[in-house]
Amino acid sequence: MASETKSIPHLEKTANSQQLIVNGKPFLILGAELQNSSMTSAAYMDTVWQKLVDTNINTVLGCVTWEDIEATEGHFDFSELDKVILGARKHGLHLVLLWFGSFKNGISTYTPSWIKKDVKRFPRAHLRKAGGLLQTADVVSIFHEEVLNADTKAFSALLRHVKEVDEAHSTVIMVQVENETGLLGDSRDGSSNANKRFSESVPAPLIKHLSTKWDTLHRDLKRNLQVFKALGKSSGSWEAVFGKSQQTDELFMAYHYAIYVEIVAAAGKKEYALPLYTNVWQNYVGDDGDNAFTVVAGGGGAPGDYPSGGGVSNVLDIWLAFAPSLDFIAPDIYLNDYSTSCAKYRHLNQPLFIPEQRRDDYGARRIWKAFGSYQAIGTSPFGIDTLEPTTNPFTKHYGLLASIKDIILEAHRNPGSSIGFFFDELLPSGHDPSPPTVAQFGSFSVSIQRSFVFGKPAPGAGMLIHLSDAKFLLIGWGFQAVFTSTSPKSTFTGILRFEEKIVDPETGKLGKGRSLNGDETRSGKFCIMPNEEPDYGGFPICVTIPARTMVAEVEVYSLEEESGDF
Repeated sequence: MASETKSIPHLEKTANSQQLIVNGKPFLILGAELQNSSMTSAAYMDTVWQKLVDTNINTVLGCVTWEDIEATEGHFDFSELDKVILGARKHGLHLVLLWFGSFKNGISTYTPSWIKKDVKRFPRAHLRKAGGLLQTADVVSIFHEEVLNADTKAFSALLRHVKEVDEAHSTVIMVQVENETGLLGDSRDGSSNANKRFSESVPAPLIKHLSTKWDTLHRDLKRNLQVFKALGKSSGSWEAVFGKSQQTDELFMAYHYAIYVEIVAAAGKKEYALPLYTNVWQNYVGDDGDNAFTVVAGGGGAPGDYPSGGGVSNVLDIWLAFAPSLDFIAPDIYLNDYSTSCAKYRHLNQPLFIPEQRRDDYGARRIWKAFGSYQAIGTSPFGIDTLEPTTNPFTKHYGLLASIKDIILEAHRNPGSSIGFFFDELLPSGHDPSPPTVAQFGSFSVSIQRSFVFGKPAPGAGMLIHLSDAKFLLIGWGFQAVFTSTSPKSTFTGILRFEEKIVDPETGKLGKGRSLNGDETRSGKFCIMPNEEPDYGGFPICVTIPARTMVAEVEVYSLEEESGDF
């Protein structure tokens, strides 16, 4: 029987971020999100639990839908959820519940039928179309209290029930409040109530926050607010203060969405104070785009192409300030540059969690950047239940991460002690799209490059951890590390010791493997962490060994010679 005295899952401050604490210990989420509606059926989940375990996942993200738990207003049914929680617990998995309440992907399709049908009690948002026409949107309007009150009651009931059935076990470790909130199809709600609010004075707390916190605002928000600084107005309607633009519309929606979600989140947190967050559908068409898809397919360009008012970087500060019951705002990363997104959502030292991302090799390689460079508390590819463990790239990545999770968590408590990296496939032209990663640790600079082979270089990924002085831990495959002393007096930098490490599966401690030298260092030039099947390019001597444990420790040294030594 689990002890009821154990603290519930919570976030704990570190030097420049936070760590998730589960059962009293720091926890690294090696997560995966199910297809949208998979967790509405415990019977279906019984067919996939073991598959998730075999993929080396430790945390499953899945929905709890408003339409399922409150099909009749005021009558809650958690029987299916209870079976799901028991199924996860039986398989040693944790859960992050995704509350599909008023909003899922910018619309309201998971609301109960009594919400959908009663447009007078639960009015819809209206989209402004050409010629002054208004179109009824498939989403409730946030400028009416009835739907907010109903959502708040339902979410409170959910958290209250989870506490009753799971507090002693901590199967459920976090909850997502709504999903990809915002308005699609227009930059703001054009309904009469929304128009009334838009013409009213901008709330004083918002003006004060933007004015007093200007120096710490995200650069993307500052860029949109330059007209605000130019106008110099501290009161008036939204357009009087911020000017007439889609960005003003987006700011208006962001403030009111944040207030809406805050009320829901705060009520739930009173019932059971688990970590809460909301996720963000990003603008896929911008200076950080990483895709070749059309705006229609990707969802980006202008507010309304992506959900206007959601927590994108140019309104992130609004969400952080006016939805304080959320512990962080989390980016979904599909078609944006991964590293840039990670950096944006570490704004003001909030913890990084990636609840949705690509599930292919391209996406899997990038999680090392999140864990190694941005102290992520977790990552989560989407649609995991329709992949098999034997072909899922995350099986390999998560397997290695699981074996050294305690080492990574310790590095996260020491800011600047680690760096993550990845190397993608060469382009058909032969061009390498992945430049070396260069960083400085103490008195040494390191260049992390694609692994040497005589034939075609393969993709790679991993992280480097600075242990102490001249000692480093190398984790991953398909790369090599070249060390150089930063001392201007140094005449030579070399490898003192390079040792393969074996991870004890029970304790996570590192034991000694092979002592690496010679070909494994290209005769002392660099430390190679090879791929599992290096391409020898027809060369008759197999000078690059295949990867084995994918963990190694290196100690480097530097010489400083006087002129008389030559």
